Amino acid sequence: MTDDRGVRVGLHALEVRPDRGEWIVGRQGHDQVVALPGIGLAALRLLAEGRTVEEARRSLRTDTGRDLDVGAFVERLSGAGLVASIGDRRIDSEPSAVSFPRLRPTHVRWAMSPVLHGLLLAVPVVALLAALWDPGALPSWGDLLWTEYGTFNLLAQGAVAVCLIALHEMTHLVTARAAGVPGRIRLGTRLQFLVAQTEVSGIWLKGRRERLTVYLSGIALDAAIWGACVLARFLGGDFALLPVIAMTLVAAFANQCLVFMRTDLYFVIQDLTGCRNLYADTGRYLRHLAARMCGRRHQDPLSSLRTAERRFLKAYALGAVAGTVACVFIGIRLLTEVTLPLFTRSLDQLVHGADPWGRLDAVVTVLVLAGLQGTWACLWWRRHSGRLRRAWHAGGRRLRRH
Repeated sequence: MTDDRGVRVGLHALEVRPDRGEWIVGRQGHDQVVALPGIGLAALRLLAEGRTVEEARRSLRTDTGRDLDVGAFVERLSGAGLVASIGDRRIDSEPSAVSFPRLRPTHVRWAMSPVLHGLLLAVPVVALLAALWDPGALPSWGDLLWTEYGTFNLLAQGAVAVCLIALHEMTHLVTARAAGVPGRIRLGTRLQFLVAQTEVSGIWLKGRRERLTVYLSGIALDAAIWGACVLARFLGGDFALLPVIAMTLVAAFANQCLVFMRTDLYFVIQDLTGCRNLYADTGRYLRHLAARMCGRRHQDPLSSLRTAERRFLKAYALGAVAGTVACVFIGIRLLTEVTLPLFTRSLDQLVHGADPWGRLDAVVTVLVLAGLQGTWACLWWRRHSGRLRRAWHAGGRRLRRH
């Protein structure tokens, strides 16, 4: 860090919570959190009190009998964006982007009310009871084709899906903001799926009730809207889009069950099982297995974890591989047997068709399909291009050595 051990360290406003004998430390508005042992938290508190690096080291040695390299510890904290200054040197860190920054916790404190949560959960429960009384209130997949015009079906379902996704993600953002956590909504990809997602890394610094509320809030709102649609049909409502909304939400919940793709239910499972980074640990374990299959010596990345956590991670890894293979297989089938034939048929209709309505239908279909696939490709490349370039350069260096 520096040869001057008398330097003082300025810390950002940090939040701390206990977790399995360690301490989760981070700052709101920054994506990284760290897990510290007890001695690390003690060092952090000494530095926050204004002790110099050397004073903190001597105090820890006196209190614990252990000699902690506080200078190196500060550098690691700085890398995680937790240090504001080291002596006279300011540490600049780029804050994470925030959606709707003017939305304050005081504006949405009601979103954490247990009364509101109970009312939301009551709606789908009552709807299920109504459906048991009158099964005709439940919509079917055929109700998605509410008009004979394919373009209208496509546009209506797309508009409904966009509105429901926006409400779902806003619910995550609002509940997180009510808990004092900034966040942002952005587009991304999961395998072949184009998704919207709300990043709320700071929720890791809050209690379990707040964390689970944020994770489950989107599903709870989806369930309430689904229940309201079913109840409206039970009471005689015949609005054509009611079944479209309800079945779109059924499909959305099915996607939430794909927990190998970091869905809302994935974060619930991760929290309840005590795994800190289920997805990353699974990736390391699978790379370890691949290295062993290739005959390379490789230390088991799960060896430092608890026995129960290791067992769950191995089971999750098996499910993740099976689910990923199945999703990719289905995605390829849909691409080759549905999307591409529809795209080429629409292009043919656009070029050679004589019916004006048929050509308009073809234009809309081509624009929608090209827009969705192009957006997915751009987002996928933005996310993975750095990794692909590093792999390409590493492979080129190995070839040159041989």
